[in-house]
Amino acid sequence: MRLIKMFLFVLPSVLIPKVFAATGKANVLVCYGRLNPETVKGYNVVILEQEHYKPSEIKKMKTQNDKVLAYISLGEVNRHAKHYPLLKGSTLGKNQLWDSYYLDLTAEKTKQVLMKIIGETIAMGYDGFFLDNFDNFGPWGKQTAQKAELVALLKSIYDKYPHYTFLQNAGIDLIAQTAPYVDGVVVESVATDYSFTDKKYQLRAEDDFQQRANRLADISTQYKLPVTLIEYAGTEAMRTAVEKKISATGFDYFIGQIDLQKIPQFTN
Repeated sequence: MRLIKMFLFVLPSVLIPKVFAATGKANVLVCYGRLNPETVKGYNVVILEQEHYKPSEIKKMKTQNDKVLAYISLGEVNRHAKHYPLLKGSTLGKNQLWDSYYLDLTAEKTKQVLMKIIGETIAMGYDGFFLDNFDNFGPWGKQTAQKAELVALLKSIYDKYPHYTFLQNAGIDLIAQTAPYVDGVVVESVATDYSFTDKKYQLRAEDDFQQRANRLADISTQYKLPVTLIEYAGTEAMRTAVEKKISATGFDYFIGQIDLQKIPQFTN
């Protein structure tokens, strides 16, 4: 495990349900749409879709923020991604919700393509990666049979690029295996629970939220990994309610709209 973590994170020595240390900050930006690099300023971490930017723009954003990370999925490939044609013949079925396809990590070609993308992205100037879809490899995921392959791939990435930053999104059931190779854990929808059926933003029940937050606090303490929350809200009133709830956890966080295509703008 790396000695330098990218967030400073403090928890009380004894965590009692519904009582947290209020140290978290909204200092993370997640956006998969195209942004004007001049306007992206003052964040600890910026997570972007690398295909939208030139090296000169990444360099600019790195002068204005602490870390600039690129998005990559180790579990799926969207049919609009530039590397989809290279992998479409070796996928394991479709994720209808996101119009993407499950990757086959047992296929050598899949690993080669992913490593090539990672190398090219690092060469562009990014500080590391936001690694998505780890939950696919958990106990209830579509790729649970390939958990060992995911961990092996993650180790290969870490061994080749030990001085870069890697954030694991979800997959907390795998943390015992993945913790040595990542710098932090990102978890979506701990306080919120967006309904894809109704297209409605909503809060989780308080007991559900507390259980999730307590588990993440335990994981952070046990594995010495900072936790960041990504939450979703549509209105300013809900954003305020979400921020009030999660700021007490001590986790850094981002609150945005479900499509993550722009800097958040909340309605009144």
